[in-house]
Amino acid sequence: MWTAAQLPEETSRPLNPTNPVPRPGRHRRPMTAPNTPKEKRAKIKKVLITTLTVMLILGILAIAAYFIKNLIESKYFFCTRSVKFIPLDKTCDGHIDCAGAEDEITCMTTFKVNTTFPVRLQSNDQVLQVYGPDSGWRTVCSDDWTQAHTQTACTQLGYTMKPTSKNILVSSLTSPMKTGPFTAVRPGTSNTPIQQATADRSVCQSGSVVSLSCSDCGNVGADDRIVGGTDTSIDHWPWQVSLQRSGQHTCGGSLVSPRWVVTAAHCFTGSNKELRQWAVVSGQTSIITLGGSSVDRVIVNADYNAETNDYDIALMRLTRPITVSDVRRPVCLPPKDYSITAETYMTVTGWGYRRENGAVADILQEAKIPLIAQSVCSSPTVYGSIITNRMLCAGFPEGKVDACQGDSGGPLVHISDSSWNLVGVVSWGVGCARKGKPGVYTNVEVMLNWIQTVIEVLHMLKQSHITTCLSLHWLRICLKNIKNIIL
Repeated sequence: MWTAAQLPEETSRPLNPTNPVPRPGRHRRPMTAPNTPKEKRAKIKKVLITTLTVMLILGILAIAAYFIKNLIESKYFFCTRSVKFIPLDKTCDGHIDCAGAEDEITCMTTFKVNTTFPVRLQSNDQVLQVYGPDSGWRTVCSDDWTQAHTQTACTQLGYTMKPTSKNILVSSLTSPMKTGPFTAVRPGTSNTPIQQATADRSVCQSGSVVSLSCSDCGNVGADDRIVGGTDTSIDHWPWQVSLQRSGQHTCGGSLVSPRWVVTAAHCFTGSNKELRQWAVVSGQTSIITLGGSSVDRVIVNADYNAETNDYDIALMRLTRPITVSDVRRPVCLPPKDYSITAETYMTVTGWGYRRENGAVADILQEAKIPLIAQSVCSSPTVYGSIITNRMLCAGFPEGKVDACQGDSGGPLVHISDSSWNLVGVVSWGVGCARKGKPGVYTNVEVMLNWIQTVIEVLHMLKQSHITTCLSLHWLRICLKNIKNIIL
């Protein structure tokens, strides 16, 4: 019996289904209009304003915190272990006020020298001489001299940068030096201290003596307020630094090596003896209070007399050496018997007052002034007997140009053979630029022995050169000063 075939039900499903087609009314996007470019710019502007406002507030808070910190540090010392503040005048006074004696550890020290530094350069020719307790000063012949000896001698003298030597004929020396006494190095002594590496000679077999140039000190790439001075740039005087106490310019100073600054002892009187108050700003034409180098030693000449300003010299050692550049470069220390006569012009620089009882200059100032004969400066009509051989005077009889407050400790320099030499350190005077009362400067040449001995002794202690320190020559000064200079 035939039956009809059962037909499949009708369906709307396609045989090869594809992605479903959305039905009308489903999955609709919101019908709001998209942001216009104007609205986008407004949002960006709002974000920028908010960001700048936050940055401005943070900047104001940072500046306020900086000045508050400096204000507090100018009056108080914070004992970190005791977690307390004490007045600054209680620091470095010999009495312990903080746990662990924090207030007495980081303090200025004094140093007295009763010995002779055994190596020096003599006259404008930079002739090398060595000293022996029995034979005195002897000029070093060029016999058997090597570059290694040059390095050794210059290292003893301090800052070295590509040291070189040359020979000078004995016949061309000044009269006192032509006849000796002489000495010469022994073979195989290139690393021995020069004063120990030599043997006496009656004459130089080579007919010449050694002249040293130990560094690139005192060289500048440019040509050449101080009362009566003019604006200048730090790249003209790259050794000039600002000594700042609690963020305030207090004194000037001169780089004599990448780590050492020569300045005046009177900058550290009163409550200025705690090291953490001090920073040294270098490489700047304008006075700034940020980015200064910290200080780990301040050493004042132990013979300094605050009443007479005699022996007014001090050394500061930076925690880390500066990087030598066109705006940071040491000045040369002068050789012994540096030839400079009265009326010779020199240059004094600094940020001190531009007039008596005025204000500190914003821009570094320079002034050219002549040297005044010692006999004139010590005459009764000028300063009289208060002038010692540790002092020299410079300026004009009528005044008008002079160093002033804030210039203290800064450099008085003179150029010779294209290198600038530190002749004086700004020390004192009666008023500023007064008629008949010139500026008085510490005579650096006379203080060379003290400067070089301090640097050498601290170098020995830092490098743990115990055997050197205990040698016969250094024994007395090491034992006498060990409690003051130990690191």
